[in-house]
Formats: sequence, structure tokens, C-alpha cells
Amino acid sequence: MPENSNPKLSLKNISQIFGETQALAPTDLNVQAGEFVSVVGPSGCGKSTMFNIIAGVLKPTNGQVLIDGKDVTGRSGHVGYMLQKDLLLPWRTVIDNIVLGAILKGGASHAQRAEGVALARRYGLGDFINHYPAALSGGMRQRVALMRTLAMHHDVMLLDEPFGALDSQTRLAMQQWLLSVWGQEKRTIVFVTHDIDEAILLADRVVVMTPRPGRVREVLPVPIERPRPMSSLTSPEFSALKARILDLIYSEDAVAKTLEMEAAHGH
Repeated sequence: MPENSNPKLSLKNISQIFGETQALAPTDLNVQAGEFVSVVGPSGCGKSTMFNIIAGVLKPTNGQVLIDGKDVTGRSGHVGYMLQKDLLLPWRTVIDNIVLGAILKGGASHAQRAEGVALARRYGLGDFINHYPAALSGGMRQRVALMRTLAMHHDVMLLDEPFGALDSQTRLAMQQWLLSVWGQEKRTIVFVTHDIDEAILLADRVVVMTPRPGRVREVLPVPIERPRPMSSLTSPEFSALKARILDLIYSEDAVAKTLEMEAAHGH
């Protein structure tokens, strides 16, 4: 997806220092409306720090976060944010968990509940709206968590390793399901993952970060047409892009820097 002068989400020279540790070096990134961008990099490269800055729960040491050109730096409530842990409330039903954002703001209206039920039906959980999370599989719980994020009506959604705790078969099914949801909902998605196959399969572009202090090392477009069947995982284009990303993350320089960083912090 080509860049234009009016990105949906723009990071301008953001950096983060905790005490004497620079977690994030000055970083710029533009994400277009409706784009799906994956973020990969070595452990400790600042992916979660960058997400917390975008979400507004952490104010960067320097730099700005813009959504639709509006400065939202250090202010929460402008994006949807979904973590690896589904964080469903076990004492609330599926429908209550989907409309939880509205409940926490003073109560879900009849219209908001109806919309939540419609979301559950559209995405395969219509028969489970009155069930409690304990009765759901891991994949179903993640679908509820994603519906809760959708129900908040934010154009930009941050997904932080949402499928990381799932078994490989469920994970593949959830990736296909997420792509179908994204295709229908037209949201802008920034997706953090350790799984390079997942990053390529889902994204329009893959952002590769450096070891700490993290920064954007390279942004690589994914040259594979959509829709992407599972067979695209074995295509020459897929293999070439994966090899390039692996080289960027695990080149001798990158690995040496990561080991040096971990030794310095006693890991």
C-alpha cells in the first residue's frame, strides 16, 4: 500500500528512556488507513514500549504520536489495544465481555448490546453469547477479546501477539479468521508477533526492529496478492521475504548486539 501525505497513524521521532536505559531510539513510522502492518524484532527490541506509546499509556521521552494528523501523544482512548492474554472477566458472559467498554463507561445501551450480539453472530459465536469464558476454547476466547476491541469503534487497532499462546493449528485458523474480519471491518491494524511466518501471512508491510535501543531497521512490503491461502506460505516470494527478515534480525551483528545487551542486564 503506497504511502501518502496523510497517514492514519504517524510516529514522529519517538524515543523512550527508562532511567539510564534507552528502550527505544528515535523512531518514525507511518501507517495508512486500512493498512495491516506487522512488527517483528529480537526480544527486548522495544516493540511493547512502542505499542504502549501509541496507546497513550506511556508518554515518550521525545517525539509525537499523530492519528489523522491530530497529536494524541500521552493520551489514551484513541486506539483499540488487544494483548496476548485475553483478559476476559470470568464472571461475565460473552456478550457482557464484548460490550465491556460501554459497561465500564456507565452501562451498555440496548443498541450497544444488539451490536455486540450481531458481532458475535457475524464472527461465529452467536450460540455462545450467554456462556461464560470458562466454557470457551482458547481460540474462542481470543475471538471474544477481538470483538471487544472492535466494539470500541477505534479505527486503529493494536494487536500485541494475540495468538502467541494458542496451539499451531488454532493459531493458523485464527490468522485466517483475523484476515476475514480485517477485510470486512476495514480497520487499521498494527500487529506485533515473534512469528515471522505469521507476520508475512497477515501484513501489507513488515516492520523489522533492531536490538535495544530499538528502532525501525527496515520496512518491507509483502509482494503476495490477497487473499492469501495457506499455500502462499510455501511460495518463492514468501520464502525470499522470510529469508530477508531472518537475515535482518539474526545477522551476526544483530545477534552479537542482542547477546551483549542481555549480558549487560544480567539476563
